[in-house]
Amino acid sequence: MEYREKASKEKRKPLRVYQVWTPFSKISPYLVKAVLIAEDDKFWRHEGFDYEAIQKALEKDLKAKKFKFGGSTITQQLARNLYLSPEKSMLRKISEAIITWRMEQTLSKKRILELYLNVVEWGDGIFGAEAASRHYYGKPSSELTPEEAARLASVLPNPRKYNPLGDQRYVINRSNLIYSIMIQRGIVIPEYKEVTGENDSSLSEKSEPGEGPER
Repeated sequence: MEYREKASKEKRKPLRVYQVWTPFSKISPYLVKAVLIAEDDKFWRHEGFDYEAIQKALEKDLKAKKFKFGGSTITQQLARNLYLSPEKSMLRKISEAIITWRMEQTLSKKRILELYLNVVEWGDGIFGAEAASRHYYGKPSSELTPEEAARLASVLPNPRKYNPLGDQRYVINRSNLIYSIMIQRGIVIPEYKEVTGENDSSLSEKSEPGEGPER
């Protein structure tokens, strides 16, 4: 938040930071599940680092001949959001790894997730699930529907570029993918007509989701 405020002042564009702290128990389980699917599907199993994702990110970087440092877990993102800046450098990545390790040793997974959901950026000046839910949907995060949760989760890789309410192809494809995974895992129980395909001829016309930006 401080980084964004400072950057805005330098550009002489005042930024109004909007954040509302909300306990983990008051955040929609749909949003929690959607964010985990979108950002860190192995969150409950790893110890702060997803080595498989890091390897894949490095392979992409080497192929593109540029280093984006992708494959970050939720704990790594939280370490960056709380203590570091979005600027990419080897020094920052090392600091991030040390803080991530210490957080995983000190905090419970639930606490890490609660902190992340309250400080993650969800738009220009919008931080945390409660602020995002009120800003985009005009209601508390506890009342988010599965579809709304999927939409919010879909923009996290680049929340200042993508709008959950917009018709950008990336947002539509990614949110549809997240929602379909939620159905497959039994997180969402679709209506009978949706299951049978009645009155929903568009199901067979869904396009494959495209690749999004690196985290």
